[in-house]
Amino acid sequence: MMIFFDTLRMAIFEFTSNKLRTGLTMLGIVIGVGAVIALMAAGQGAQAGVTSKVRGLGSNLIFIQPATTSSSGGGGGGGGLRNLRSLTLTTADAATLRDKTQFPAISSVVSQFGGSDTSADTTQTTLQTQVIGNGNNTTAIITATEPDFAVVRGYVLSSGAFITQDDLDRKSNNVVLGAKVASDLFSTPAAAVGQDVRINFGPINLTLTVIGVMAPRGGNGADDTQMIMPLTTFATRVPFIRSTNGKQNVQEITVKVADASKLNQAKLAITNALITNHNGTQDFAVSTQNDLLATANQVSRTLTILLGAIAGISLVVGGIGIMNIMLVSVIERTREIGIRKAVGANSRMILMQFVVEAVIVTVAGGAVGVMVGVAAAKLANGQDFGTGSVVNTQVTATSIIVASSVSVLIGLFFGIYPAYQASRLDPIEALRKD
Repeated sequence: MMIFFDTLRMAIFEFTSNKLRTGLTMLGIVIGVGAVIALMAAGQGAQAGVTSKVRGLGSNLIFIQPATTSSSGGGGGGGGLRNLRSLTLTTADAATLRDKTQFPAISSVVSQFGGSDTSADTTQTTLQTQVIGNGNNTTAIITATEPDFAVVRGYVLSSGAFITQDDLDRKSNNVVLGAKVASDLFSTPAAAVGQDVRINFGPINLTLTVIGVMAPRGGNGADDTQMIMPLTTFATRVPFIRSTNGKQNVQEITVKVADASKLNQAKLAITNALITNHNGTQDFAVSTQNDLLATANQVSRTLTILLGAIAGISLVVGGIGIMNIMLVSVIERTREIGIRKAVGANSRMILMQFVVEAVIVTVAGGAVGVMVGVAAAKLANGQDFGTGSVVNTQVTATSIIVASSVSVLIGLFFGIYPAYQASRLDPIEALRKD
């Protein structure tokens, strides 16, 4: 034990005597550990954000969407249509699923066109439009849907009321604004209720009356930028939402199941019923909330591992730097090694001396790197860096432990060879060195 403490003391003395060399040796490890923690925090943050988004859609949900996609250009005049799927679903499909005799597990069914993304592959139709009201203007996402939408998706109103069946039957010009849309146009949510807003979607100019404002949803902010109108109102003014046989096309059907344990059973029953509706063709995709979550988490985990591996290259480079500087140190301290061997130090003691020095450098560099990585992650959290998409970071104990452990292992791995070279020096030959 005394030998170990003497070795440790000598290592610290060596580092303090050569501060510049010590700093340069540590720099690679600091950068490597910091990069690993910061990038893994970005990956973990992305995973947490996706999980929160999927869970924020509601509970016990099944999503039915067209199975194939095609692209369409945006309209002019402040409105745009992005990622238009082939329109294979209609309100008749939703009506089929409302049959309580055939689907006793289903509590609610709602059709929609537009809205914020709920698909894992982000190819859902997005209808963006300019909204003008109270002398202000902003951009919103049109969600044309039905009264049960608020119940299915778990929306809460901060003021006013949601669209009703009467709005649907009358094809009324009533609209419910998302929290951000209302705040951009009016001073308070209550002030928005009863006011008129005008939208300019391609060739369509429409004046709508605000009957309600939704409470803030947070998350990625897409829910807060919606404006929700009756599906029938939108269908009468937008030709592409009406099919050739007179039915209303919809972009998505969302089903809420009363009992979570019956999600997969309901999914199978829905699939079979809609295949029958579509003359034996499955031109749609049925997925549960759990399916979306599993897919999104798999992608996020892969991204996290990839980012960690890329940052890990910095650690390897730092380890090579440690080995090079330790080899130079062995050459410079050849005479010192010879003297120590001449007065009784054996090869094991010399080996220990250089291994301890390598480990101390990596442990110290790793500690500084952890602080740098955590600080970088915290600074990056909530920033968009001009991309328009906010970066969310989440530092976990796992990433800190992994980065610190790897830095120590690298110190051992790259420090053993120089230490072994030092331990093999012949004392007589070493003493001859100037």
